[in-house]
Amino acid sequence: MKIVDVNEFYAEQGGGVKTYVNQKLEAAARLGHELVVVAPGPRDEETHRLGGKVIWVKGPPMPFDPRYYVMHRRSAVHRIIDALRPDVIEGSSPWTAGWFAATYRGPGAKAWIYHQDPVAVYPHTFGDRLISPRVIDGLCFPYWKYIGALARRFDATVVAGQWLAERLRSFGIANAQAVPFGIDRQLFSPDHRDARVRAQLLEACGAPPGAALCVAISRFHPEKRLPTVIAGVQRVARHQPVGLVVFGDGPFRKAIDRAVSRAPNVHLAGFVRDRAFIAKALASADVFVHGSAAETYGFVIAEAASSGAAIVAPNRGGAFDLVDETFSELYTPGDAAGCADAIMRALRRDRERLRRAASEYSARKVRSTSDHFEGLFDLYARLAEQSRSR
Repeated sequence: MKIVDVNEFYAEQGGGVKTYVNQKLEAAARLGHELVVVAPGPRDEETHRLGGKVIWVKGPPMPFDPRYYVMHRRSAVHRIIDALRPDVIEGSSPWTAGWFAATYRGPGAKAWIYHQDPVAVYPHTFGDRLISPRVIDGLCFPYWKYIGALARRFDATVVAGQWLAERLRSFGIANAQAVPFGIDRQLFSPDHRDARVRAQLLEACGAPPGAALCVAISRFHPEKRLPTVIAGVQRVARHQPVGLVVFGDGPFRKAIDRAVSRAPNVHLAGFVRDRAFIAKALASADVFVHGSAAETYGFVIAEAASSGAAIVAPNRGGAFDLVDETFSELYTPGDAAGCADAIMRALRRDRERLRRAASEYSARKVRSTSDHFEGLFDLYARLAEQSRSR
């Protein structure tokens, strides 16, 4: 097949979307498909990448995060699709990329990738400490109407888990189909536990060698609720020695810097490209602490569980979908005291039993990257055949 991914949030300095799309480029080439990504960038150009191609469409930088660019030239995107004549056209956001793909009038099946739940990212994040998420969902009915109108223009709305498909169906989006995401299962394993890395991370936190080690990995954005995680660990520090290492970066770096400046046992490691080191850090941690309840799929949760880390996470969202009571402790999103209690409960449990439970559960629950893309391209083959039949 030839597949065109109209992708609004693919960028050279991007985060999870870039990682996912790069994996998709590799998987498509390996499985004999041609994948072309159409993304906004600083200039019009083509880049051959990972067995596929990226066509950049010039646009202005996003005002709140200049790492990304605005996709606003629909006619240019449609001319690119016309020239490529794909079997399947993907739209990868509910905004311009989604509409540019949806309004293309040429042949080809259409799939909408529901990467982000904006209601969970914004109204839930800023309001769920005052109003229940169910009430917030109801107040956001104009958005769900908008999403339903967009989804009806596609042959399928692809989501990362059955829980999210059911959430969308509850708002009248009938074509939601779950294709669970996956991770590099060879890279993330308890076997990568490294005493030297553990000691290095504790030292960076200013914590003694026998302290508990917590790790967080996150983009610095309000939806990730990193201040909740940092405050939770600080509460734990009143009762026992503990260090927290935070990997990541993002547009709200200054706010996170301020939070860390008031937390003497927290080390901000920044964005680390060495995935093997991240795997060692996760396998060497006592607890992986997560703040966000807004993911559609919790990649870092899956990687941490596969590494044998105990998980402390909110009791809602994509992260919650990937955990189990045998190795996890939950808390209400945004509740620093609840986060601290969950961390202390995890630290009181038998560490080796938690490690085995996390590893065994992830072996059953978490798919590999290859499994995900094989499932995705199988779905696309069916959609393309139905499109040709029509």
